[in-house]
Amino acid sequence: QVQLVESGGGLVQAGASLRLSCAASGGTFSSYVMGWFRQVPGKEREFVARVAWKGVNTNYADSVKDRFTISRDNTKNMVYLQMNSLKPEDTAVYYCAASTSYTSAAARYNYWGQGTQVTVSS
Repeated sequence: QVQLVESGGGLVQAGASLRLSCAASGGTFSSYVMGWFRQVPGKEREFVARVAWKGVNTNYADSVKDRFTISRDNTKNMVYLQMNSLKPEDTAVYYCAASTSYTSAAARYNYWGQGTQVTVSS
């Protein structure tokens, strides 16, 4: 059983940056693909980014490509999402998740954090 705890959300103005962190415990961190997803009320959870087991391979949603960077530190059991040039449409609850597959499908992620709110004002 893997426990995930996100932090780093907040209220920022458009154009600002935020760094989300996710601390993992209770499992072998390096055996999981880590992903970030986001969700706004009334909409389905949306894939944002994923990072493979060793941190070499990454993949992003088109909406965040070139603005967001996902990374992981297997020595600290941490995954990060650096978000630059934030836009109001990035406002959402952001979730960290773990999967045994290198996938962007939310249904394939077995473990989820509780989420952290990111609000970007115009």
